[in-house]
Amino acid sequence: MPEFPRISKRIGAIAESATLKVDAKAKALQAAGRPVISYAAGEPDFATPAHIVEAAAKAVLDPKNHRYTPAIGLPDLREAIAAKTKLDSGTDITAAQVVVTNGGKQAVYQAFATIVDPGDEVLMPTPFWTTYPEAIRLAGGVPVEVFAGADQNYKVTVEQLEAARTPKSKVLLFVSPSNPTGSVYSREESEAIGRWAFENGMWVITDEIYQNLTYDGLKAISITEAVPELIDRTIFVNGVAKTYAMTGWRLGWMAGPLDAMKAAGNLQSHLSSNVSNISQKAALAALTGPQDEVLAMRDAFDRRRKVAVAELNKISGWNAPMPQGAFYVYSDVTGLLGREWGGKTINTSLELCDYILDAAEVALVPGEAFGPSGYVRLSYALGDAPLLDGIQRLQRLFQ
Repeated sequence: MPEFPRISKRIGAIAESATLKVDAKAKALQAAGRPVISYAAGEPDFATPAHIVEAAAKAVLDPKNHRYTPAIGLPDLREAIAAKTKLDSGTDITAAQVVVTNGGKQAVYQAFATIVDPGDEVLMPTPFWTTYPEAIRLAGGVPVEVFAGADQNYKVTVEQLEAARTPKSKVLLFVSPSNPTGSVYSREESEAIGRWAFENGMWVITDEIYQNLTYDGLKAISITEAVPELIDRTIFVNGVAKTYAMTGWRLGWMAGPLDAMKAAGNLQSHLSSNVSNISQKAALAALTGPQDEVLAMRDAFDRRRKVAVAELNKISGWNAPMPQGAFYVYSDVTGLLGREWGGKTINTSLELCDYILDAAEVALVPGEAFGPSGYVRLSYALGDAPLLDGIQRLQRLFQ
């Protein structure tokens, strides 16, 4: 009898989400009674606004929502998403160009699966969110890291992208505001990169899930707002998870050219069919209802990012640039590496995070999850008191 591997090579090669792995370890320690403070998960600590929950509760009682609905999403929700794209992304699309997905992750996966063929290269600004390279590889593509460090505020340049481009480069991944860095590209930077992508005939997949979480009066400029000619080769990825504290509702979307969305809809019709109608009705209420709680959450994040950066930078060897968006601080900790901590020399950010978890009971995500070693990600989407408590533990640990 022929011997086949039990797990396919394609799926066996996938790494577990590093952020979820660290968060799960922290929660397991908390459940065991350890006073662990976790900065691992990118999840707002706020409750979903009440009017959204009420819309979902009402939807549960309506028998129409107990049945299959169009695989690509409810028409009224897709209309609302098109309106949001016009308002926040400065780009006109129709409801027919929208596919509602089970969270932003499904939209990311389907975006790459729709336009990437085996061997196609995707230019991936680095540090990157841990899911991007896995989704690219699942599509048969080749992720090409283009690294920008703290000295560039983690933003790549046209010159770096051009140096990485080859005849196989088909797609540019563009993320602003960024996870894990919180960096936001200016209008001029977005336009320069968008113009370069257009002139080189590239597709763009732009993840805008943090676009409503920017600070200091800054606006996240969509690449198609900066370069409208790109609209025919751009796929938007977005969702309600971060802005509306709806991570558990699993509601995202993708939008783009009709032919690409038709193909993505065909894929989804076999992959998952429609997203839960209850979550779709909740998302409709989120997008069309009052936004005052969203602004209040953003104000809280703004306050916390300032505290986090100020306190982290009191640690000698710890460099925390001020993020302009999202709810993460991405710190350069190379100044702490190559030194002895806890009786042994620590050379990588992975080793550093393990030491911090054991010695201070603080959970951080190491830079290896997002690109090169030497960095750590801290989410400030947790309460003011634990945010400060955890950083003070770090200050005492490295004093």
